[in-house]
Parts: sequence; structure tokens; C-alpha cells
Amino acid sequence: MGSADHKGTEEGYGMGREILIAVAITSFLAPFTISSLNVALPYLAIELSATTAEMNWIATGFLISSAVFLIPFGRMADMYGKRKLFLLGISVFSLFSFLSSIALTSSQLAFLRILQGIGGAMIFSTGMAILVESYPINERGKILGINTASVYLGLSLGPVVGGILTVNLGWRSLFVLTAFLGIPAFLIASKRIADSASERSKEKFDLLGSLLYGISILAFITGSSEREYFALIPVSLLSLSLFLLWERRQIHPVIDLKMFTSSRTFAFSNLAALINYSATFALVYLMSIYLQMILDLDPQKSGFILLSQPAVMAAFSPFAGWLSDRIEPRFVATAGMILNAMGLGLLSTLSAASQISDVVIYLILMGIGFALFSSPNTNAVMSSVGRESYGIASATVSTMRVLGQTLSMAVVMLVFSVSLGNVQVRDVYPPELIEVMKMSFQIFSILCWIGATFSLMRGNIR
Repeated sequence: MGSADHKGTEEGYGMGREILIAVAITSFLAPFTISSLNVALPYLAIELSATTAEMNWIATGFLISSAVFLIPFGRMADMYGKRKLFLLGISVFSLFSFLSSIALTSSQLAFLRILQGIGGAMIFSTGMAILVESYPINERGKILGINTASVYLGLSLGPVVGGILTVNLGWRSLFVLTAFLGIPAFLIASKRIADSASERSKEKFDLLGSLLYGISILAFITGSSEREYFALIPVSLLSLSLFLLWERRQIHPVIDLKMFTSSRTFAFSNLAALINYSATFALVYLMSIYLQMILDLDPQKSGFILLSQPAVMAAFSPFAGWLSDRIEPRFVATAGMILNAMGLGLLSTLSAASQISDVVIYLILMGIGFALFSSPNTNAVMSSVGRESYGIASATVSTMRVLGQTLSMAVVMLVFSVSLGNVQVRDVYPPELIEVMKMSFQIFSILCWIGATFSLMRGNIR
């Protein structure tokens, strides 16, 4: 009897490890694609004769579509099971990644990145939920920390591998690589992840609520990032108001708003995530431009310098997750946000005369801060809901991340648009680029200090 139990336990942990590998691969793919593409963007923009607006849409198209679809897909995952959506997400992501490699124009590439983001939304809305279901609660922080480390590993290798591939094989090779990396994740997931039954499978899916939500997100991001589309902001607010009114009346809403009003931990943890990602995501994008267009380094050298931040993230994330199993996550996460605020303030002091060593030190500081924030914050979100809501909770925190990332780029796009206009990147003078960078980093530093306040106010989970 004891031997059989022991064997069953070993098999369970073995399956858990394989599920962790499958989810970790998918968690690696999106940040790897984004960070490697950021390094290649200056080359890509010149080859495709892209304007600053087109280049920004290539960078943000993936994030915008992910933000629009995450919440609806999270609801679908809780209703119909997470396995099918996870596998479909890997397939869609890989397909449009490959098609991106053969895009002929910048507009084609931007469109394909939007479609790739739909696959990303399927993955983001299910991955964490699958992990949380596969491990006991006392190991949740550690497992989420390991998964977060895979995200940062993608961010770490992206600039380096992206720089090497762009210089030697061209930017198209980046998309070919990510397309084929999805294959092992699909094979492992199809064999090891069980189709979880749900009592919600007979509930009605809120299609109108999903549509109103999507319109609100799309209109807000577009309106806040381009001066000529600023009129979409009122459309976003109207759609959001209609969405909130509609959701309050639904028996089975796309997202239960009581999750935010009944749990301060859930609400403030998500708000902290939104602010943190809004303040930090555009860092690699801005630093790629700084290193290549101000300091005149090639993509390969720039990638090795940018490696310092996510490498530190990857090293510290498992420890931060483990720490959040023992110390209240709000204290660990708040310390991380404070370090991020300090790092962004220091980055705003960079100039054409700055030393590479200064850049690396500032990036390492932010790497530690981001590691201390991310997995403890996710642990707080997932620990504040019941098992029946893991899918929507996973989708919500992923939405905060993707929406924050998109807003981060929107801030930069707006600053670029106001300061420089819609001109080709190669025609911008270095002093003008430096001023845009300084302004962006100063805005982001202030945001992080605000976010640290909300992070501390979230309350305890134990």
C-alpha cells in the first residue's frame, strides 16, 4: 500500500514537472520574441522603410491583440477547460510567427503580429492556471517563481540571440526560430495536461460583454498612443461604462466584478501589476535605440549589454517566489517596485557621454527590482481566488501585464509623436532622441513610486 502510494506520488510529481516544462516554454516564447525583435527593430525599420508609427505598431500589435482577448479567453478556459485553449494558443502563435518571417511590408508584419497576439492571449490566459492546479498551495510561490524565471530567460536571451541572428541571418530568422520552439511545448502539453472538467461548461458565454470590453481596450490603447486618434478616448470610456453596466446585470458575466470589490488583495495586486509593467516594459525598446543610435553600437553588442537586466531577473525570480511563500508577498513586491523607481530615475540621467558600466549597473538594479516584484505579486493574485476562478484570475493578471506593457509603449509612442512627429527613425538627431528618452524614464519613475504605494496597501494573504 505504502509502495503504491509512493509510486503514485512520484508519477504525480513527474507529470507536474513535465507540465511545468511545457508552460515554461510558452512563457519563454512571447518575451523572447518581443525582446529579440526590439533589438532588431532599428535594422528592420530601415530595411522595410518603416516610419516611427509603423515601427511602434510592429512592436505593440502583439500586445494590443493579447490585451483585447485575454479576459474572454480566461472565461472560456474556466467554462470549457484549459487544455484545448492552451494547445490552440501554441498552434496559432507558432503559425503566425512563421508567417511573420515572410512578410514583405511593414504593414503586413504589423497585421501578422496582431494575429500572433491572439495566440499569445490563449496561452497567457491558461498557463498560470494550469500550473496552479498542478501543484499544492505551499509550493505555489516557488513554481510561479520558476515559471517567471523562464519569462526572464526569454528576455535575457532575446537581445543576445536576436542581435546575433539579426547581424548574421537577418531579422526574419527570429520569427522562424520562435515558430519551431512551439513544437516541443505542444507535444508535451498534449500528452501531459489533462482536460479539466468544469461545472461552468453549461453557462452562457457573455459575447456582448466581451465585445464591449474589447472595443474599450482597443480604443483606449489606440487613442492614447497616436495624436490623430485621440478622439477614440471618449469611445473607450463610453464602451467601458456600457461594459460595467452590462456586466452588473449578467448572471454569468465575462468577468465577475465582485472579484475586485470583495478582495482588496486581488484588486490592488492587479493594479500594482498594471502600474509596474506600464513603467518598465518600454525599457528594452528605449535602451535599444539609445545603445544603437546614440552610442553607435551594433545589435549584437547592444544585446549583450541589455542581457544584464533580464539575466538578473531570471536568477533572482525563483528566490523571490520562494520568499513569497514565507513572507507576505506585498512586502517583497513593494521592495521590488521601489528599486524599479530608483533605477528608472537613474536611467533618465543617461547622455551621449555616459559610460557603458553605468548602463549595466542601472539595468542590474532594475533586474533585482523586477524579480522581487513579479512572482510574489502573481502569487498574491492567484492565492486570493478559489480554484473555480483560476482561469479568469490568470487572465486578469496577464491582462494587467499585457495592458501595462502596451500602455508603456503607448507612453513612448505619444512622447515620440509629440516631440518628433511621424518621421523615419534614421532622420532623427541624437540629441532629440536623448530628450525623448529622459522624458519617458522620468514619467516611468513617477509611475513606479505611485505603484509601490498601492502594492503596500493591498493587505495580507495569510
